[in-house]
Amino acid sequence: MIILERIGSYFQIVLQLAADPFNLAILFGSVLLGIIFGAMPGLTSTLGVALLTALTYGMDTATAMLCLLAIYVGGTYGGSYASILINIPGTAASAATALDGYPLACKGEGGRAIGLTTTSSAIGTLISMLFVVSISPIISYFALQFTSFEFFLLAFFGILISGTLTSPDLVIKGWIAGFLGLFLACVGRDRLQFFPRFTFGLADLDGGIEVVPVLIGAFGIPQIIQVLKDRFQIGETQKFQRILPEFGTIVRNVPKIIRSALIGVGIGAVPGIGEDIAAWVSYGAAKNASKHPERFGKGEYTAVLATETANNACVGGAMIPLLNLGIPGSPPAAMLLGALMLHGVTPGPMITFEHPAFILEVAAILLLASCAMWVAGMLLARQVVKVLRIPTPIFMPIIGVLCMIGSYALGINIFNLYLMLPVGIISYFLTEMGYPIAPLVIGVILGPMADENLRRALMVSQGSFLPIFTRPVSLILFLIIVWTVVSQFPLFRGFKNKLFDKVLRRKAGESEAPL
Repeated sequence: MIILERIGSYFQIVLQLAADPFNLAILFGSVLLGIIFGAMPGLTSTLGVALLTALTYGMDTATAMLCLLAIYVGGTYGGSYASILINIPGTAASAATALDGYPLACKGEGGRAIGLTTTSSAIGTLISMLFVVSISPIISYFALQFTSFEFFLLAFFGILISGTLTSPDLVIKGWIAGFLGLFLACVGRDRLQFFPRFTFGLADLDGGIEVVPVLIGAFGIPQIIQVLKDRFQIGETQKFQRILPEFGTIVRNVPKIIRSALIGVGIGAVPGIGEDIAAWVSYGAAKNASKHPERFGKGEYTAVLATETANNACVGGAMIPLLNLGIPGSPPAAMLLGALMLHGVTPGPMITFEHPAFILEVAAILLLASCAMWVAGMLLARQVVKVLRIPTPIFMPIIGVLCMIGSYALGINIFNLYLMLPVGIISYFLTEMGYPIAPLVIGVILGPMADENLRRALMVSQGSFLPIFTRPVSLILFLIIVWTVVSQFPLFRGFKNKLFDKVLRRKAGESEAPL
């Protein structure tokens, strides 16, 4: 009975949102803007959500989420245009798509490839929406059992695992970036005793460092500098004919689409990883399961379907920890967390009590955004691709101006602009040295949660860490953190590899033994 009521409430919210012409205009406009951001090399859905966050300041929460989730979904999908047509991934999430998408375009099948990616992206978003509705109540129930120690360990684990999984070479670089973000979150007066920390006597730092200027600076400025430095020269894009995919092709690939969607949801639910890792993992799974792996990299439709389904399914997966635990599952979800806080919504276990219908609203917006993305992708693909021909030296300075406006518009505070520029420049040099930026942003987002809950827990326990080992959930989280750190030690990894080789040799010996 409760399930039927929940389903009825869900469809009622969908109809309410879809019945308002203003909402539909916001929906399609934001999806189209997201597709443009995704299609332009160097721009991402993360930057798009960051820029729109400040612009939604005067909107109500439902309209703001409609706007931000629509650009998130559209930006994740839009990167496939540049990947398929010009072999320059529009976003990191679409890098895996370029491996087989561009060879298909060279064969004259670019239109068919875009049609299949559009449909599979919509299906992936829809499947992830189902998980948001079904899994969220379960996670919220368990999260209500958390105390301050559990919340501290959960936030600390989110920072740690983000650094572990996003580092291009050394894991310690990801941890350093995460702890740098954690330090930035400690600037300002603490929330329990209101004592100033690391403010250097500046009154502007008393309130702490705003999240949105840090997000825009960390993701926007490095991308602008990198694109202008590389001077992308985009020639004539590949032409395409038919875009609408054959129904039979979609039906034959439904099992593969579902598998890729499940991979995307699972990876999206892990804090701080993002759509690019989901696409690569799904690509590897599709290649391993294929009867003809030699076709991959030469123009295989299965590969394109797998990557685009996974990266869009990651959108809904990232919403699960964001809404129920207050921990963003991807960099764009970190932007959404900042936007939610601007609109007075605090994600976490209490969200179902403070805003009972909010999770259903998010799921309804994902449904509408996926439908709008499919319609826009089918009808406007030929027009959106023309954006790729805008000269980079003209387009990127416009994005730089939008970054400055977005930072300043938050509270009309010039200090946010002063904050964004140095953060952006530092982030660029960190990126050049191989330090990932996602852990730094996750650290800024989760830092207040970790700091406040640790200090509160120690005040209650009178400075003792013993409750960590007496509560089952906190003990499990502590052991996971220890395992995550220890597993990166060279000595431990060498021992694990030797043990794994020994097991393989033993199995090989048993299989060769005479019957």
